[in-house]
Formats: sequence, C-alpha cells, structure tokens
Amino acid sequence: MFVHSVYFWLKPELSVAEHTALVADMHTLREVPSVRTGYIGTPAPTERPVIDSSYHYALVLVFDDKAGHDAYQEHPIHRAFADKWRTCWQVKIYDCQED
Repeated sequence: MFVHSVYFWLKPELSVAEHTALVADMHTLREVPSVRTGYIGTPAPTERPVIDSSYHYALVLVFDDKAGHDAYQEHPIHRAFADKWRTCWQVKIYDCQED
C-alpha cells in the first residue's frame, strides 16, 4: 500500500466560491483509475501541541503501490487539477508505503 497525503494552505484572497470549486475539483482526483480510496477533509478539532491544524484542506489518497502513485502523477485529471490551482496554494506532501 502507498499513501499520498497532501496538505493545502490556500491564499487568503480566495473567495468562498473558489474554495468550493477547489474541493469539487479535488473530488475528481479520486476518479484516477489507480486510486484505491481517497479522503478529503479539513482539520479535525483536536488541540494538542504536536498537531498542526493550520492547513485548509487535506487530501489523502491510497494506491496499491508506488507504480499506481506514479501513474496518478501523470494522469490527465491530476495534471489538469494541478495546472488549474497551483498558483492558489502552498502544499506540503507526505508519502508513505507499507513495510
């Protein structure tokens, strides 16, 4: 299993409508054939010193393996999403694989 976790900090000037459109476009990423499951969410209301909840949205996608992840990176749906929105965010990405 390969897990791709992306945390998005959006530019403050984005409108509510733009937030809504971004999230709608995030949902299309789960349509990429190599994605086994996906989750899109906002920070949970947990307050502990070790938790960073400063992001706006999280995207967590699960693949069978790294090859599935690599195919996702090149897929037209992912490319279109990144091309459309990349100027509107800062992201931090964490990938992990099952040992």
